[in-house]
Amino acid sequence: MRGVNAESPCVTPPRTGAGAAAVLRRIAVPAGVLTGVAGAFVYVGAVDPNEPGHYPVCPLLRYAGVYCPGCGGLRSAHALAHGDVLTALHDNVLVVVGCLAFAVVWTVWVVRAARARPLRIDPGPVHLWSLGALLLVFTVVRNLPVGGWLHP
Repeated sequence: MRGVNAESPCVTPPRTGAGAAAVLRRIAVPAGVLTGVAGAFVYVGAVDPNEPGHYPVCPLLRYAGVYCPGCGGLRSAHALAHGDVLTALHDNVLVVVGCLAFAVVWTVWVVRAARARPLRIDPGPVHLWSLGALLLVFTVVRNLPVGGWLHP
């Protein structure tokens, strides 16, 4: 194909390291976010929240005796860091679901960033109200006698 015009669709420009550098630049922010989250998980995995004195107690649980939606979240993250999914689900199922959702969104973010496409997450009012209702129902049920299996 010598002598073919450079603008011809049959000629592919030579690959250089510039393309790889651009991809690395585009995925720098998602990589930084993953580094921060992984660092937090390493810390929670190393410092056991089941031992008193390492983390503050939930003020709602301490003063009102009510489990909030986040109660048991550190214990759940600690169990996940050690690969104990059943204990993580018992301590706080919402944390496990949140970690799975983070993994999916982060993966989509990296793929889109590598392809130079923006990630757009724009939940509508129905999604936000549904999430709020889910948190409210979870909180109410885990504080009822019938929801004792949801206690951390």
